Amino acid sequence: MDSLLAPSSTSSFPFLNNNSNNRIEHKSLPSSLCFFNLRKFSTVSFGYNRRSCRLRLSSSRRSKIKCSTSPTMSSSASPEIPQPKIVNGPGGYVLEDVPHLSDYIPDLPVYSNPLQDNPAYSVVKQYFVHVDDTVPQKIVVHKNSPRGVHFRRAGPRQKIFFDSDDVHACIVTCGGLCPGLNTVIREIVCGLFHMYGVRKVSGIDGGYRGFYAKNTVHLDPKVVNDIHKRGGTILGTSRGGHDTSKIVDSIQDRGINQVYIIGGDGTQRGASVIFEEIRRRGLKVSVAGIPKTIDNDIPVIDRSFGFDTAVEEAQRAINAAHVEAESFENGIGLVKLMGRYSGPGGLFEYIERRLKENGHMVLVIAEGAGQELLSESLQSMTQKDASGNKLLQDVALWISQRIKDHFSKERKMTINLKYIDPTYMIRAIPSNASDNVYCTLLAQSAVHGAMAGYTGFTSGLVNGRQTYIPFYRITETQNKVVITDRMWARLLSSTNQPSFLCPKEILEDQGHEESSNELLDNGKCSPN
Repeated sequence: MDSLLAPSSTSSFPFLNNNSNNRIEHKSLPSSLCFFNLRKFSTVSFGYNRRSCRLRLSSSRRSKIKCSTSPTMSSSASPEIPQPKIVNGPGGYVLEDVPHLSDYIPDLPVYSNPLQDNPAYSVVKQYFVHVDDTVPQKIVVHKNSPRGVHFRRAGPRQKIFFDSDDVHACIVTCGGLCPGLNTVIREIVCGLFHMYGVRKVSGIDGGYRGFYAKNTVHLDPKVVNDIHKRGGTILGTSRGGHDTSKIVDSIQDRGINQVYIIGGDGTQRGASVIFEEIRRRGLKVSVAGIPKTIDNDIPVIDRSFGFDTAVEEAQRAINAAHVEAESFENGIGLVKLMGRYSGPGGLFEYIERRLKENGHMVLVIAEGAGQELLSESLQSMTQKDASGNKLLQDVALWISQRIKDHFSKERKMTINLKYIDPTYMIRAIPSNASDNVYCTLLAQSAVHGAMAGYTGFTSGLVNGRQTYIPFYRITETQNKVVITDRMWARLLSSTNQPSFLCPKEILEDQGHEESSNELLDNGKCSPN
């Protein structure tokens, strides 16, 4: 599917030629008629430049796409805001493709991938990703289910759209800290340097506002050699500061043509806006995102980097709370962790019962739980931080005081409650070995995608395979804890705790996921 390129004014079909500079010669074709070598697919739809493309299959398996362009659209006009780039195929196959530079820039030079001459990769059989490789979003299906939504598989391509000597890449980290940030930075730099021979990589200091408010930092393998052993980010970070025009002006003025943006859903929304402005200006700049969240709440992808490390570190706090709790009569250890969408109900009665049975207990509460119960802070429910996230009150301090008041005033029962908040300790530690490997895969996939001319995408793991996901799929929703699924049932069984839900709440929640047969792309059943 790498051949699916739709320039705004002319279309070109590349013919390989063994020139000394590895450039691939082009022969231009009229913009009204484009020919692409595609297989299997029956419909291709684009939202770019008022261009509608329809694919007709031929018996020779070589297909022709006739692209009609509005006569009022000139080559100098600004392209329209693109719609999702969708490819439909037989059996209900749907590819949610990512944008490509050639979708809006005509006559781009194409180069052979230098990895084919790299001794580290030249011995690898079938190293380059096949043009038809895609990854399904849903792998649990019924025998008569449609093939469903797919994403483009990540990895190196035989053809790239940047000359390594001309690349000026930049890396920026935004939002809160997360284990693995430095590892991602390191692997982007080393990937560009060692795989593609890129020598000009800059770090943007201090998040989005660093594009126009601070100096850049030169990055090379020597600078980033040991940074994966440290927590935090060597580039600094911040929330907010997203002035799109200033950011793109800075990118244009500095001659940057590859932008790697590491951050959560708010940061990825900002990256999407930056991509749209770059596309509107017709700049040859690839924008690639690497999703970051310690809450593991980004949709589509299997997990976010740093999550394994965070869980591992959280165990230390929970174990400490357990030691404190069992060392005192009626000891209670309360630990607040990251996460937003869960809440208690019938809690005091359960605490009392557990204390009478075991003499101690440990509570783990998500930072966003029970926000609606904090009646005195309802005004804050509508307030947001610089990244656009709702400001959360400290529910753990509130519930700690409520527990103390309940047992001292109503039950006349002495308890020893210890409250532990390890949030910033968890966020600031270096990533473990598992996350380091994952960070490497994410970073290298982003580099391969940018060099291949893809843009406006996020690098992520889907069903165990590295993929390129359009920005809108990452930012359209958030993963939430589903308290009627198997994972929650396993947790309740493991801890022997009640669900704290009334029958009405259970029925309401089940109404969103039960069905007789059909499965949705998120793995849940469709509603009745």
